[in-house]
Amino acid sequence: MPRLRQAGHWTTNPGDYILLSPVVKTDPELPQLDIYGQNHSPWVQAVLLGAHERGSSHSLRTAPPWSLFKQWGVMMPAASMDGEPWQLESASILQQLHFDAISPLDLKAIYTAWTGVLHRTDNAWRFFHRFSLAGDQNPSLPIRLRNNFLRSFATLYFFLLIRFRVSRLKQNEINSGDQFLYWERQLEAVEGPFLGGSTPNTPDFMLFGVIQCHCSIPVPPVAALQEDPRLNRVREWIGAMQNRFSGYQHLYSGAYFKPAPPPPAQASLLEQSVFWLGAAFMIACFPVTVPLIAYFVTHVPR
Repeated sequence: MPRLRQAGHWTTNPGDYILLSPVVKTDPELPQLDIYGQNHSPWVQAVLLGAHERGSSHSLRTAPPWSLFKQWGVMMPAASMDGEPWQLESASILQQLHFDAISPLDLKAIYTAWTGVLHRTDNAWRFFHRFSLAGDQNPSLPIRLRNNFLRSFATLYFFLLIRFRVSRLKQNEINSGDQFLYWERQLEAVEGPFLGGSTPNTPDFMLFGVIQCHCSIPVPPVAALQEDPRLNRVREWIGAMQNRFSGYQHLYSGAYFKPAPPPPAQASLLEQSVFWLGAAFMIACFPVTVPLIAYFVTHVPR
């Protein structure tokens, strides 16, 4: 994998859009969102970005409630609006926040850009270590510790899913830079800094969520996004999005692109230790955890 440049050494200046960063205010007319997921997921990131853009009051939990786990396992994101039943799929949740539906062609291009995640498990230690740092946001320490212990199951789930099921797609993987050429053309065709024009919309949130995922555990597409001469407009768009979401708490891309907002808060050493304790427990219980993971992989539609 090419060596990645930190944002302090990146020379592209996307400052043309510096004035577009809004003051986020909570909209009382929008639903209160209870979101389940982890900010390493591109689709969870898309929902969080949309909620932030709308100013919708929301909370993030990293362990699913039992009723959700029984039906959908650790599939994420899931959102409950004003206490209503949980619903899945980031695009559908964004529509509930009054953003436009995404076209099938755009969605296909999002999945093409997503394929870089296949490299997240190239190094098992790095994969689990980066997840251990993500932590949980609950204000109660006992609940945070519980959730960090339980998060290890989802981490093992996604590690095995990528290694033993999704990894077979690597044979059809295209060049990292090519994965974003569709979006370069789309950005050249719009008037404004975002795919949605003057303000971000569903494709912005989903593509930027993919980039946060790529940067949370750096994969080859990050280097392509930094250096590929064909992706100048995409780099400008990343800068515009980082300006727009300068107050957003889940940005991993600031380490690689300017402007460089603060990274997400890391779990405390105690919370990381509990996560690793949970990981050791899940691995020790392979006769139970692996069949359970296999059940969810085969029975939960995705």
